[in-house]
Amino acid sequence: MSIYDDDVFRMACDQFQVIADYLSINKNDRERLMYPKRAIAVTLPVHMDDGSTRTFQGYRVQHHLTLGPTKGGTRFAPSLSMGETAALAMWMSWKCALSNLPYGGAKGGVTVDPAKLSRTELERVSRRYMQEMIPFVGPHTDIMGPDMGTNEQVMAWFMDTYSVHQGYSVSEIVTGKPVAIGGTEGRREATGRGVVYLVERAMNMLKMDPEKCTAIVQGFGNVGSVAALSLAYKSGVKVIGISDAHAAIYNPKGIDIQAAEQHVFKKGTLRAFAQDNHVDPNELLTMPCDILVPAAVDRVINGKNAGQLKCRILAEAANGPTTPEADLILEKRWDEIFVIPDILCNAGGVIVSYFEWVQGLQSYLWTEMEVTDKLFRILEHSFAQVIKRAKAHKISHRTAAMAIGVERVLKAKKMRGLFP
Repeated sequence: MSIYDDDVFRMACDQFQVIADYLSINKNDRERLMYPKRAIAVTLPVHMDDGSTRTFQGYRVQHHLTLGPTKGGTRFAPSLSMGETAALAMWMSWKCALSNLPYGGAKGGVTVDPAKLSRTELERVSRRYMQEMIPFVGPHTDIMGPDMGTNEQVMAWFMDTYSVHQGYSVSEIVTGKPVAIGGTEGRREATGRGVVYLVERAMNMLKMDPEKCTAIVQGFGNVGSVAALSLAYKSGVKVIGISDAHAAIYNPKGIDIQAAEQHVFKKGTLRAFAQDNHVDPNELLTMPCDILVPAAVDRVINGKNAGQLKCRILAEAANGPTTPEADLILEKRWDEIFVIPDILCNAGGVIVSYFEWVQGLQSYLWTEMEVTDKLFRILEHSFAQVIKRAKAHKISHRTAAMAIGVERVLKAKKMRGLFP
């Protein structure tokens, strides 16, 4: 496994092998489908505010370019590794193919804790990272977007750095930009809105009354907070649990999500919010609820706690929240827990990023209503395909979703052939 030697990449490979066995993919084709086409590691020397110079490690992995340019977020996190980046790029490939987007998967980022950087230091790290990536990215090669630890402002710095190098504005080099410089209305909320749209579809299928349902959202970042707000104030679901990296809150009577959002906006974390209702973060996932939304990091649902989940719908807003060991347990609980797999559940972000890229190429903007309508149409089509395949073949929703994505990539590679 060499440079990709990492638990998260091994997990992504294990998931792929399950699908490859199900699809009876020839062994000669498996490694070509699984391993990234290109992986870049860069060293980023940065001047710090105290006058010192620190070096940070940066990565970018482009999984495949068979269907078009690669697309993927940029993560600033203290534990980021090449292997984790490769796993995220692989999942993005299956996600884009499932949504029928003309992309291969990519992912990138810097091993750094953005919370420990000043704004000027964050800008220097961001600009240096993009500067080092310029030979390897482009509007028709690899388009970056935001992820954990990055936001609209970082995307603006990326765009400006690339544009200065080119000598003219290139808005389509990144997505998730501020609307003022070519971003798309509704992009920030897209992933969370998509999660809730699919939860509503699942509730409808299961004949669940939203106003009688409860939800727990693990992770109160961009995706989790939007999902929690939409569940509470659009769907009418009572949100009884939320958490971030600093605190977990559980209140069976319901949580004021707007107050929580305002608190995080002012204080940065949930640490001091509703302290009388704080619980052990490890226990939050297994507390009783109708809808469980893991919207934080990977591998939080594992072989130890999968059998203890007490939800009816598991909506995977995070990337890779469920391990293969947990999948085996959940497959046995298929009649108890309706799983909306991550490559379907959190696809809203990349779908609206695709819209932003298209609008940038055409120099034409759509309204937020148009964006949201187009988003829901694509999610509806993907959801219907996954449910239809799962029922017809008597397989799990994850197997159905990944099989559709992997099949599309495999078919494209076979049609294009292997260059001598």
